Amino acid sequence: MTTHTIHLVDASPYIFRAYFSIPTKMVGRSGLPVNAAYGFAQFLLRLINQERVTHLGLAFDKSLTTSFRNDIYPPYKAQRDLPPPELEAQQDWCQEIGEALGAAIYVDTRYEADDLVGTLCRQLEPAGHQIVLVTSDKDLAQLVNERVTLLDFAKDERYNPAAVAEKFGVRPDQIIDYLGLAGDSVDNIPGVKGVGKKTAVALLAALDSLDAIYQRLDEVPTLPIRGAKSLRTKLDEQRETALLSRQLATIALDAPATADLDELRLDGADPELVDPLFEELKFGRIRDRITHWK
Repeated sequence: MTTHTIHLVDASPYIFRAYFSIPTKMVGRSGLPVNAAYGFAQFLLRLINQERVTHLGLAFDKSLTTSFRNDIYPPYKAQRDLPPPELEAQQDWCQEIGEALGAAIYVDTRYEADDLVGTLCRQLEPAGHQIVLVTSDKDLAQLVNERVTLLDFAKDERYNPAAVAEKFGVRPDQIIDYLGLAGDSVDNIPGVKGVGKKTAVALLAALDSLDAIYQRLDEVPTLPIRGAKSLRTKLDEQRETALLSRQLATIALDAPATADLDELRLDGADPELVDPLFEELKFGRIRDRITHWK
């Protein structure tokens, strides 16, 4: 079987980046802002051209409040402001742009983009494909292995397992345990109160995993970690919170997404979709940056 390099994109960070970096005075024929859609189109065209992408899937977040994680822990991401209406209105356009340029589109109300990417990734790996996860979200680092790399496209930073360990201080397979201990304020994952990033790294370096930490809890006070004596009590009292936090941080691999190579193959932009959409959005000369057509 022929193997391929497949790019899977966590779209939302790039849509948000575009919205806040391009003025909302940029409007389409409807008079509504199109700045996020325009910036997202720019990003996709740069990605496709610079990376010479042959297979492309785009995963979108449908909602900030309806994830299955909200059922498990209602405060999950609850501290985040909802997207401005001017941005929310452009989400569908971003999906249409991706489809017009030839990408496969994945979106679900219950599963987040990370889960869709993770599910696709795990379906593709056994066949020997190389996967490039395009995102600025550290959570996806848990999927990195010898066949899966993470690309922070805006920073032009690439992460294999060694690079993940260098950046975060833990291996990719330890990321969920690290977040279980240290939490994540961005996603409102609580972690263990009193355990910061450095302490989480030190605990995992010494005992390897969250499960092992709790199996060997009596060893914690003897570790060469600052505040080790009180650390055992904190961990013991917040065991359920640590396990919950790890559960929240774990990317689901059973989301409703199917990795179909024919759908993922980037055969080129479809002029029947591009032309009316770009006309509606008043994108003008950005069409000239499309180098591959059906």
